[in-house]
Formats: sequence, C-alpha cells, structure tokens
Amino acid sequence: MRVAVIQMSPGAEKEQNIAQARGLVEALVAGQKVDLVVLPEMWTCLGGTRAQKFAAGEVLPSPGESGGPAYEFLRGLAMSFNIHVHGGSIGEVRGEKLYNTTLVFNPAGEEIARYSKIHLFDITTPDGQGYRESAIYGAGEEVVTCMIGETRVGLAICYDIRFPELFLALRRAGAEVILLPAAFTLQTGKDHWEVLIRARAIETQCWFAACGTYGAHTEGNGEVRQTYGHSLICDPWGHVVAKASDGQGWAVADIDHRLTARVRANMPVLEHRKLA
Repeated sequence: MRVAVIQMSPGAEKEQNIAQARGLVEALVAGQKVDLVVLPEMWTCLGGTRAQKFAAGEVLPSPGESGGPAYEFLRGLAMSFNIHVHGGSIGEVRGEKLYNTTLVFNPAGEEIARYSKIHLFDITTPDGQGYRESAIYGAGEEVVTCMIGETRVGLAICYDIRFPELFLALRRAGAEVILLPAAFTLQTGKDHWEVLIRARAIETQCWFAACGTYGAHTEGNGEVRQTYGHSLICDPWGHVVAKASDGQGWAVADIDHRLTARVRANMPVLEHRKLA
C-alpha cells in the first residue's frame, strides 16, 4: 500500500482551502500512483473566529445521504482517482459544539470510518500562547479502526499522540498502520513532533503516517500562529522513511507488511506487556 501525506498551509477561508487541497492531490496523482492520501487536521478552517469555524463546519450525513462541500469534495477525490482518502479532520457541527472529526472514504466514495478527536488541546505553549480547544469542541469517545484494502488502520488526531494508551488500544484492535492528521504548533512541534511519533511507532510496532499543516494562520483576535509541518511516514522500528519539506507538498512511502511481521515476531512486546 502506497501512502501519501499531503502537507497544506490552510487559513480560515474554506473555499480557498478546498482549492488548495484539490491542487495538491491532483499534482501528486498526476506524477505517481498512490493507494491512500491523508490530509491534515482542520484543513478546511484553521484559525479565524468562532463564527468562521462554525460556518466552515458541516453536519455529517447519514449513510446514503449527501453531505456538505468538504464531505462531497473528499468523496469526489476518492472516486475520481480510484483511491482511499483519509480526510484529515474537519469541523463537525453537533448542536452547540464542533467536533474535530476524521472521515475515511474508499474508492467507491463510500464512507468507511468516522473518528472524533478524544483528547482536546487545552494547554499553554512555552512562548506563552494559550490554546483552549474545549471552548469550541466536544471530545470524542470511541477508538476507531477501519480496513483500507487488506490493512487494518487506526485513527487518531494531533494531541492524541501524547496519550500512549490510545495507541495501545489501536494496536490491540489489530492496527498495522496509524494515521495521524495534525496542526502541531511550531513551539511544541520542533521539540516533540518527531520524537513522539517515533516513540508511538516503536511502542505499537505500527507504521505511522503523520500529516501536518505548515506555516502561519490568523486567529479571530488577530493573533498570528505558526504550525510546524514536517509531515512524515515512520516504520514500525521507528525509522522515518519519508518526510515533507517546509511549505506545501507531500511525502510518499510504501507500507511493507513483511517488515511489520518481522518486527513483531522478533520482539513480541504486546505479549510481554504486564501493567496495561
């Protein structure tokens, strides 16, 4: 399975972000065959006011129904290019709250998975910037995996990476690959992004496809914030096998199931686990 992580520089304008995503995916598939594309976290609206975030959000449809612009865009990508599409995450409107929600589509345009971010980003970064995701977003509760082709894939989002118990649950659910869209801050990303992904990959003996946003966006109060980018794909031994450069672009790698099997057979850490 060939996986591509699409690194974007989104802002608060949904239509512009959809156009950016379309251009990047079209450029990627024009040059090479891929089986799965992964978009970053909240790529439809990063920054902006509370009103802009809700306006960019979508009520997700029931099976067989049509969805909003981002939903149908993702479905269309899957069908147009005959690929699986992991839609990063978008704002899902549920009453008075948004949910930070991942959608996965198969090449027929059928939704095969939906995951809402469990761990909300309520922190202060080293430069003093405060984030309070829970002021707008509700927290998901379900651990979610799905089949992409013959591969069991686990779903997580951004701040989830700091909670290894989620990734242990995904491994126990059969995951061989974990997909992690993110909008990691520059402050935390430069110190923690790669080391956390590699640690989770080593602990779970899973491949990781971690897709981040890059560059500046503006919050509703005028504050300019930076996200780290450095989207990467990591193997079950903790080696980074592909990484995006600064700016918009992508990284591509082939998932080698033989390597996964060999790592797990030679070091059966799941069988040896005692305390969790």
